[in-house]
Amino acid sequence: MNLHNASIAAKPEELVPSRYAVRIGDIDVLVVSDGVLPLPTTMLAHNADPALRAAWLNGMFLPQDAFDWALNAVMVRSGDKTILIDAGLGSDPDLHLPRAGQLIKRLEAAGINLTSVTDLVLTHMHMDHVGGLLVDGVKERLRKDLRIHVAAAEVKFWESPDFTHTNMPQGFPDALRAAAKQFVKLYGSQIRKFDEQHEVAPGVVVRRTGGHTPGHSVVRVASGGKALTFAGDAVFAVGFDQPEWHNGFEHDPEEAARVRVRLLRELAQSGELLVATHMPFPSVGHVAAVGDAFRWVPVFWDY
Repeated sequence: MNLHNASIAAKPEELVPSRYAVRIGDIDVLVVSDGVLPLPTTMLAHNADPALRAAWLNGMFLPQDAFDWALNAVMVRSGDKTILIDAGLGSDPDLHLPRAGQLIKRLEAAGINLTSVTDLVLTHMHMDHVGGLLVDGVKERLRKDLRIHVAAAEVKFWESPDFTHTNMPQGFPDALRAAAKQFVKLYGSQIRKFDEQHEVAPGVVVRRTGGHTPGHSVVRVASGGKALTFAGDAVFAVGFDQPEWHNGFEHDPEEAARVRVRLLRELAQSGELLVATHMPFPSVGHVAAVGDAFRWVPVFWDY
């Protein structure tokens, strides 16, 4: 059968999957892809021997120069709460990132109206986590009583952010500063700060880890004896094999490595599901311990 000549009743808008549903007890979880971020491979591990980094990329059948970082957000429904965890990139801030910023469109394609979102949880305030809410017209479509949950340390950090220990491409620090500043200006009155941990809804708890940013947080969803942790930027694809490698966007890379190892050990012991912002979509899987390192075990797709 020739697909080019096949009669198709309705042409889909996209031919790639962009959302994946998981049931955690009585809680619905939907992973939604915001697209991908093409970034230099040096961002994966700026403290690693270049030869070792090249070997890892070869072993993963990945190119040596640029790496497509997945960008995932999560929607959670628990009781009468509809919770969006992170908001994607939004508009490209002139950094050549045209393949991201799809979240709002894809939420709508999934039948999710922005007015249904009661709470937003931010793992941190980098632009690829807050930018979706900075797109023109989005704020007007959100509930006026939307509650935005973010660690107090994160809000404090972005008052005068420190990029001393990061290793980002040119232009990114300025774009990150601008996005965080704009977000607080637009949504400051709706921000609900927490210190270390906060229950957003029954079975949905956000916990500060620090590391990637001072207020970086993870979200654990638990119900009916099952659990899933959305790790934000605590875990990257290379972090299983090489958890001590430093990501270029980590503001405290040594602490970020400690957070990563601790979190991966916890998940390997518990067997609970992991989802992370920059793991390949749908980013749902388990963690296995392999000596001092780890192994990513993606779930089999459930159709």
